[in-house]
Amino acid sequence: MNRRRRLYEGKAKILYEGPEPGTLIQHFKDDATAFNAKKHDSIEGKGVLNNRISEHIFDRLGSIGIPTHFIKRMNMREQLVKEVEIVPIEVVVRNVAAGSLVKKLGLDEGTQLPRSIIEFYYKSDELDDPMVSEEHITAFGWASPQEIDEMMALALRINDFLSGLFFGIGIRLVDFKIEFGRHFENETMKIILADEISPDCCRLWDIETDNKLDKDRFRQDLGGLIDAYTEVAKRLGILTENPTNEPSGPRLVTSNE
Repeated sequence: MNRRRRLYEGKAKILYEGPEPGTLIQHFKDDATAFNAKKHDSIEGKGVLNNRISEHIFDRLGSIGIPTHFIKRMNMREQLVKEVEIVPIEVVVRNVAAGSLVKKLGLDEGTQLPRSIIEFYYKSDELDDPMVSEEHITAFGWASPQEIDEMMALALRINDFLSGLFFGIGIRLVDFKIEFGRHFENETMKIILADEISPDCCRLWDIETDNKLDKDRFRQDLGGLIDAYTEVAKRLGILTENPTNEPSGPRLVTSNE
């Protein structure tokens, strides 16, 4: 496809003007970042894996009625998505103590939480995405009380579904970050899931070994990030082994297989 006008570039993705009004092309980069890009590297193949994993998860969520911006995958690195007005809030759902929750509350990593916890963070690289309350969100007009309720309800539905999906393939969904957008159509506005869901924005641990299959391998200098993401893709059924008459190793499953 011909390159269209670049509209935005973030830490892991680039957004281009879409082929039709109200659409965008979301391009997945190989960049790996942590601590608000204070740590940065490029890891070949990461964007391809994240594109395919996010496609698979958004397809599955759409099948149970979760409204999302995803339309279709264009190629190995790009998706066609609906244009939305991003709500400047990151929604984090936690099931198990890890990351900043361990540091802030002195919990042991891996502690099962009494119930799933939802946290809100204001999207601002300059401020290192500070944690905020519902009061902050409504006072500063980042989202209305009704929009907060919708995002929370969708986040809990997504958590229930993904927890079961990953449990079925031997993976523990520790926590994850999602973003929502306002989608305008026929003079109506709807809150829908946007951005991506991949090992870049989820903590995923092997149930048997607690081996980390997510971006913590980069954050914590554990190595093997591509191997971990590939393992997630294989368990989700996105990767299959090549036939014996083709070069050895896994291959990505195309959408018509």
